[in-house]
Amino acid sequence: MTVLVTAATGTTGRAVVHALLTAGQEVRALTRNPATADLPDGVEVVKGDLDRPDDLGAVLDGVDRVYYLPAGARDQQAVDRAEDFLALAVKSGLRRVVALTGSAITTRRPGSFELLLQVEQRIEASGLEWTHVRPHEFAVNKLDVWAHSVRTEGVVRNAFPDGTGVPVHEADIAEVAVVALLEDGHHGRAYTLTGPERLTHRQQAAAVAEGIGRPLRFEPLTFGQARRSYIEGGFPMEIAEYILCYQAEFAEEPPEVSPDFERVTGRPGRTLAEWARDHRADFE
Repeated sequence: MTVLVTAATGTTGRAVVHALLTAGQEVRALTRNPATADLPDGVEVVKGDLDRPDDLGAVLDGVDRVYYLPAGARDQQAVDRAEDFLALAVKSGLRRVVALTGSAITTRRPGSFELLLQVEQRIEASGLEWTHVRPHEFAVNKLDVWAHSVRTEGVVRNAFPDGTGVPVHEADIAEVAVVALLEDGHHGRAYTLTGPERLTHRQQAAAVAEGIGRPLRFEPLTFGQARRSYIEGGFPMEIAEYILCYQAEFAEEPPEVSPDFERVTGRPGRTLAEWARDHRADFE
């Protein structure tokens, strides 16, 4: 049985590839640039682009199951491309799809869930066995906003210091996706994934400090200071405000810890301190 992994060089895609290999599966990894994929030996790396579905026919030959990350997820094209890909998948004889979407669908957060919900609906209408994996905030996003100041100053800066989050380890997301790909009993399910504990931003900084093995100072920022910091760090204005609006919402409406990871795997998820330990080199 061959499993296709789309977005195979992305954060979660890589983790899915490794977990499938560990499970002894044949893996076909889809990437735009195989020459720079840097995937493990034993993976069949193939060139392809979900934005060009007409070129994917051969990629699907002999594939039984697929880990699917929608293309252009912030654009209406995500829905159109999903329809195109699913039509090819059904025609090729593919049987099962596990799609990575987002927890915004679970909470129905306006402006964040509508396109992804349409993608899920197209998948459900395809006739394939389907499972949706809906992660909350990726813990790995901490690298984009905190890693530089941790490396250079030993400090974490963030707005809403007492606002909370439930960041999830990418390995936990991949683990649930692989269970749904390989085991029966997950068809028709949507799993919302969070970390195992709800933490304020101050507590998240302390968890990162624990994981990397050195003390960190926390400095609170205003909304405007944080926005400027993100933009100076390379974020487009709209992405900086998108992140901060999420944080503002969570400060008033704290997110809940989801039980889905433990229900699927039978054990608690990885903590933020464990995630930081796994990424210690990225903070040094």
